Amino acid sequence: MNPAISVRDVTKVFVDGSNQVPVLHGVDFDVEQGEVVLLMGPSGSGKTTLLSIMGCILRATSGSVKIAGREVANLDERELPGVRLKNIGFIFQGFNLFPTLTVGENVELALDLKGIRGAKAKDESRRLLEQVGLAAKYDAFPSDLSGGQKQRVAIARALSGSPSVILADEPTAALDSHSGRNVMEMMRDLAHKNGRGVVVVTHDSRVLEFGDRIVQMEDGRIVEVAAEVAA
Repeated sequence: MNPAISVRDVTKVFVDGSNQVPVLHGVDFDVEQGEVVLLMGPSGSGKTTLLSIMGCILRATSGSVKIAGREVANLDERELPGVRLKNIGFIFQGFNLFPTLTVGENVELALDLKGIRGAKAKDESRRLLEQVGLAAKYDAFPSDLSGGQKQRVAIARALSGSPSVILADEPTAALDSHSGRNVMEMMRDLAHKNGRGVVVVTHDSRVLEFGDRIVQMEDGRIVEVAAEVAA
């Protein structure tokens, strides 16, 4: 079975005029299907850059990136959106919901991008919202929701099209401890019950118990990999 994501000897150098800023240095990193990986480290260690490369948002300067066994590092720029839409769901700290759309419409917009429209999109949106415990909020607006509820809508939206990989950047940072636990319990279920590869970039020590592995980064390198037993 192929890993959900496989990264080999990846480097990333940002160019600012005549200056070159190296951010990643020969990173090797796998995410298995059915596991939650917590990617941790100080600010500036390269976590979000690595997450963006795995999500086909940024290109690696060199190295190999495979998603479900398919090499994507050298794909044409026009092919990357299709890879993202088919394989990857994103969850962000700021929720990124459209305030003028209802909860249902926010999820349906993501489905529309994946070619699911009309009555089928509405039915799928309701199913996804039910999965995250928010079926009753289908017609509500984001301003009517708590932070934890907004993040659950973001999870429902990330699940549109059944991606094999979920990438989350600080998903609990804006939440209280109770809401943060609820979100991480969902992340764990997505991995363990649905076989998805889940990567969570976090500084939040409250979520450590939810990781199957903790990968520590420092200065653009992976310096430690620790196994955790998820509670």
